[in-house]
Amino acid sequence: MTTGTLYGVGAGPGDPELITVKAFRALQESSVIAYPKKRKGSKSYARKIIDAYVDPSEKDMLGLVFPMTKDPAILEREWNATAEAVWEKLSEGKDVAFITEGDPLLYSTFIHMMNVMKERYGNVSMKVIPGISSINGAAARLSLPLADGDDLVAIVPAKDDYEAMKKAIEEHDCIIFIKVAKVIDLMLQILKELNLTDKAKVVSKVTSEEEIVWSMEELEGAEPEYLTLMVVRK
Repeated sequence: MTTGTLYGVGAGPGDPELITVKAFRALQESSVIAYPKKRKGSKSYARKIIDAYVDPSEKDMLGLVFPMTKDPAILEREWNATAEAVWEKLSEGKDVAFITEGDPLLYSTFIHMMNVMKERYGNVSMKVIPGISSINGAAARLSLPLADGDDLVAIVPAKDDYEAMKKAIEEHDCIIFIKVAKVIDLMLQILKELNLTDKAKVVSKVTSEEEIVWSMEELEGAEPEYLTLMVVRK
């Protein structure tokens, strides 16, 4: 029996209506739907996006644990386990649709999944179905153009590095800071010092039912959830 195909399926930023027709078809035609979650028993944001299009009684729903840790031993163990779980389905000739919020090749768990599968199992048949990223979703939701003419644009994972974050703002016309929640106080400090507070917008779980568009005042002392980004448009 030939092995199945692993599809990296972009489910979009949160609104189920932002899934593409091609992604919808992959969900309908694949017998296995794989989705990432932080730990056993936890809910999956990506799965919630596609719930309206998938009947769990008709599909093999494969929840894969991707722990939020930097411990290399734990990461290697869990990645090996997830790769083996996916390979087991593929080796049975089943197609697997691995869904991820946003786009599969933009800061996504699918990137590492793709690399591990290639390393462990060689010529695995894989196809990527692009999705609308949270960056595009935020631009639309905020009516905020990301680039025009010769504008320089940067996508920056926010981190606790004052000089690096300040430099990113100074050197670009538009900067999208992802994973900004953990350093929101630092980012607010930099914006104030550069007198750019009125040029920044922050949104959590953009386009979803749980979306929050923050004002700068509301962010003072707040703890936004993980899926939060900041757009600075000068």
